[in-house]
Amino acid sequence: MPGAWLGMVGGGQLGRMFCFAAQAMGYRVAVLDPDEASPAGSVADRHVRAAYTDEAALTELARLCAAVSTEFENVPAASLDFLARTTFVSPAGRCVAIAQDRIAEKRFIAEAGVPVAPHVAIESSDALAAIDDAALAAVLPGILKTARLGYDGKGQVRVASVDEAREAYSALGGVPCVLEKRLPLKFEVSALIARGANSATAVYPLAQNLHRGGVLAVTMVPAPDASPAIVEQAQLAAASIAEKLDYVGVLCVEFFVLEDGSLVANEMAPRPHNSGHYTVDACAASQFEQQVRAMTGMPLGDTRQHSPAVMLNILGDVWFPASPKGGAGTTPVTPPWHEVAAMPAARLHLYGKEEARPGRKMGHVNFTAATLDEARTAARDCARLLHISLA
Repeated sequence: MPGAWLGMVGGGQLGRMFCFAAQAMGYRVAVLDPDEASPAGSVADRHVRAAYTDEAALTELARLCAAVSTEFENVPAASLDFLARTTFVSPAGRCVAIAQDRIAEKRFIAEAGVPVAPHVAIESSDALAAIDDAALAAVLPGILKTARLGYDGKGQVRVASVDEAREAYSALGGVPCVLEKRLPLKFEVSALIARGANSATAVYPLAQNLHRGGVLAVTMVPAPDASPAIVEQAQLAAASIAEKLDYVGVLCVEFFVLEDGSLVANEMAPRPHNSGHYTVDACAASQFEQQVRAMTGMPLGDTRQHSPAVMLNILGDVWFPASPKGGAGTTPVTPPWHEVAAMPAARLHLYGKEEARPGRKMGHVNFTAATLDEARTAARDCARLLHISLA
């Protein structure tokens, strides 16, 4: 019940927004993160500064907290399993372990009856040597992705030939990889679902996403180009995956919508997701409130969207606008936040990170309006103001 302590493994912006939601509901939050200046640690009721594998720190967190969650999937699953010996953990370590490995993830999603892109798993250099050229050619042109620790476009190489694929595998260090066929993509969507320990589920409206450089740039909700059939198919697929996982918490499943109208699962995130940030300002219950509700055994909240919304990601590049002579500036400048705040549709969310760096996620702006077109117009105006290219 409210008043209890909740734990968060990970101190990034997702953990920070979880803290806000939990504290608003009357909970106290302890964050485990080694970074003294972590965004979540700076707002938590208690910051345990230690490595995610530190058993003494994990024991302290489990002793203090009635339930523990995580804010990113690269937390060691073994640490979540350690916590689960003495406290409730949501999502469970086994769910995170699957999402940490693209090979295991694709296998699991397919077993849940959800289509995935044609691909070849490459477990090792010896395994690659045993794969004939015809098998590789069947998934070309493709993208070679490291099986672990890849996110926001990292650890990915586009390849067009068998020779390129073999060379790229060596360049990535010979670690386990997935060679995934590039498909005729029309647009991308994400389905956000909350599932309680009693198997109750609550599904948010389908979001449509625009990526730039492998990083999410814009989310629009409801998805403007998705047919009712696509919306239903994506939401049912996410529910099927959550059920097969016996998942507890907030889960996001990203999909490709292909030119022929078919739907293919890309990957899943066992946590609240960047594409769900709009829920804070546009839905009755945000994705972070849902995570609190799910992990504490409270009834799930209302996912009703009361306003069409667009989310614009803010990267550190905004602090380094192009100089008059061309090229990015080298001295950081404060973006014109007062002008952003003056936009009636805008809700500014900054993550409290001390240093802005190009490519670093620094915040986002949610735009809500009477219509999605109005929200999209406001987002485009803001992007121009902040020199964010959406082309």
